[in-house]
Amino acid sequence: MSWALLLGLLAALLLLLLLSRRRTRRPGEPPLDLGSIPWLGHALEFGKDAASFLTRMKKKHGDIFTVLVGGRYVTVLLDPHSYDTVVWESRSKLDFHAYAVFLMERIFDVQLPHYSPSDEKAKMKPTLLHRDLQALTDAMYSNLRTVLLGDTSEAAGGWLEMGLLDFSYSCLLRAGYLTLYGVEALPRTHESQAQDRAHSADVFHTFRQLDLLLPKLARGSLSVGDKDHACRVKGRLWKLLSPARLATRAQRSSWLESYLQLLEETGASEDMQARAMVLQLWATQGNMGPAAFWLLLFLLKNPEALAAVRGELEQLLSRAEQPISQMTTLPQKVLDSMPVLDSVLSESLRLTAAPFITREVVVDLALPMADGREFSLRRGDRLLLFPFLSPQKDPEIYTDPEVFKYNRFLSSDGSEKKDFYKDGKRLKNYSMPWGAGHNQCLGKAYAINSIKQFVFLVLVHFDLELINPNVEIPEFDLSRYGFGLMQPEHDVPVRYRIRP
Repeated sequence: MSWALLLGLLAALLLLLLLSRRRTRRPGEPPLDLGSIPWLGHALEFGKDAASFLTRMKKKHGDIFTVLVGGRYVTVLLDPHSYDTVVWESRSKLDFHAYAVFLMERIFDVQLPHYSPSDEKAKMKPTLLHRDLQALTDAMYSNLRTVLLGDTSEAAGGWLEMGLLDFSYSCLLRAGYLTLYGVEALPRTHESQAQDRAHSADVFHTFRQLDLLLPKLARGSLSVGDKDHACRVKGRLWKLLSPARLATRAQRSSWLESYLQLLEETGASEDMQARAMVLQLWATQGNMGPAAFWLLLFLLKNPEALAAVRGELEQLLSRAEQPISQMTTLPQKVLDSMPVLDSVLSESLRLTAAPFITREVVVDLALPMADGREFSLRRGDRLLLFPFLSPQKDPEIYTDPEVFKYNRFLSSDGSEKKDFYKDGKRLKNYSMPWGAGHNQCLGKAYAINSIKQFVFLVLVHFDLELINPNVEIPEFDLSRYGFGLMQPEHDVPVRYRIRP
């Protein structure tokens, strides 16, 4: 080793040591845990398995603590009674925009001039609610039928085999893409629907390659080969979702029209608009497929749950005004009359939804806890809530929290159960798969309707079974903590066929 290289390494080590020594806990602050590695702190443990690491920290320090992670000080709050204090705090004190903009740039190469997440939310909110929601729901049902029934009919009605995640993710993202971004042509013909299936399949397979790289993109840990692959995939998606190509599509949603108008008003170039379209494809569609995968897998592994859901759907169909084959929509009143399926979805999300809810601490402030304690937070730190651990996996709130119980969110009279307790007090935030407060998911209702329509169509129209009935439910891909729905470490093979 040359002297120059050795001196460089020593200088770098000295710098790390100096950086790591700059922080000590002040009176009134949460417990501080710097880890054993200068500057990095707990970054390796956090990145490897965030849930296990934070569980260990909670046992050591309690439900609030500060850890050093790659040069950043992150205060973790795991008391669900105190979450509302954070999620409804003003942006002047706790800001969730800065981190969102950082991820937009790092993952999707999106840089929007004069970008304001608040303005974007205000502009997009009407397109996902009320009358526009019904239009989206109706279009999604039609497009799910195009993708699901069309793909299967082209296979001549025999058994098809594939991974359950690939099946669920593909169908929901493709139908969602057609719903939000438009279809090939109107009126819908057999030829145009075949084109929709082929084009949406191209979009999904390209998108899925990017989705698999997402954790590495977010953490800046791509290899040289991964970087080249990511560039190629992004370039392909930017072409597929360019404003010029989208302009040729029919039946575009009001959501798309409003978002494109917003991008033009902010001065985004056409190239940047295409990048923003890819970002929105992930934001709107990236979690529904994995959510449906887990729901169907839990049903296939729990015959009692599957029978309860099938029984509920059969009752609904027996009261329907027309045969299922003639239904062009699934009315909202029908979607709202599925308490068993609602409970199954809530339980599935409780077990598998693991987003990070983050805020940047803009000013020094005092954080009041629900139990009367108060902790000082420093400007420049990051505040993190992780509902996956608490409340969703808290044994005090949920008996046997690791076990899937399809009726956990059903009351004895068959209505939705909302009463859950911790420390003897009723919880407002007892499960948080959609976030909370100022940044709760705008598309929650659209996503729930879409997942329920997909499950409805699969269970009514298909025979679906595990190729190996004894297959174990796969472990999580641990790199996905923080990005929404967890994905499995590996797919689960199934076979399915359309019923005669």
